[in-house]
Amino acid sequence: MANTHLWFTELQNEDLTIGLRIKKILHSEQTEYQTMDVVETVQYGNMLVLDGCIMTTDKDEFVYHEMLAHVPMHTHPNPKKVLVVGGGDGGIIREAIKHPSVEKAVLAEIDGRVIEISKQYFPHIASGLSDPRVEVHVADGILHVQNHPNEYDVILVDSTDPIGPAVGLFAKEFYQAVFNALKEDGVFAAQTESPFINQDLIARVYRDVQDTFPIAKLYWGTVPTYPTGMWSFTLGSKKHDPLAVNTCRVADTKYYTPEIHHASFVLPKFLQELLRK
Repeated sequence: MANTHLWFTELQNEDLTIGLRIKKILHSEQTEYQTMDVVETVQYGNMLVLDGCIMTTDKDEFVYHEMLAHVPMHTHPNPKKVLVVGGGDGGIIREAIKHPSVEKAVLAEIDGRVIEISKQYFPHIASGLSDPRVEVHVADGILHVQNHPNEYDVILVDSTDPIGPAVGLFAKEFYQAVFNALKEDGVFAAQTESPFINQDLIARVYRDVQDTFPIAKLYWGTVPTYPTGMWSFTLGSKKHDPLAVNTCRVADTKYYTPEIHHASFVLPKFLQELLRK
């Protein structure tokens, strides 16, 4: 019987929290880089928490992983080599290798414990990590990007919040390194936080990506367990326009469709105004 008095609460900012009733704590440890907890919630199943922040859950993970992966993957007409920076739970890798053109997918995750714990408690999310096309590097994703120029068709940045080891993944210098690591028609996308809470960060990242890539676009989706539920992604492309996409190369999605692809770029007026400032 569930303990009705056991709750997990995330302090999403100094004025906002989200609380979930939990059945039990499945795992807890301090890794080299962060605190890591896995809890079983009543509403969303198993949930991965890093440094007190919700990273993913059994029930809503598909929205985030599909939107970060499939929008840029479909923007590129023939992605063969893909890099995922961060994303140790394996969800972005799982979605990326659904594209039949992919010959190699590289994961660069700085915290190897995230990978191992995700395999244990989130096997359906981490299932793609065992695919023979996948190469896993427990390494600093920033250094990996810097050391592999002109190598990737698509780079996907699945970072934690912009604190601690993830700060550098939101820097203009990193976006320039990503640009250099992409082939001549490469595409990049990153998660860029909540439009209601992180407006300054979204505006800065968009400006930096716009200064770096010929094509820059902001798009969004809904992830219930992330702060405010509305979540943004920023895409940079050297050549291909994401709004020119009209087909879907993968069949087994739960959220992504060609219609959702286009709709995700339709921004509410307050976001349009934010990007114009």
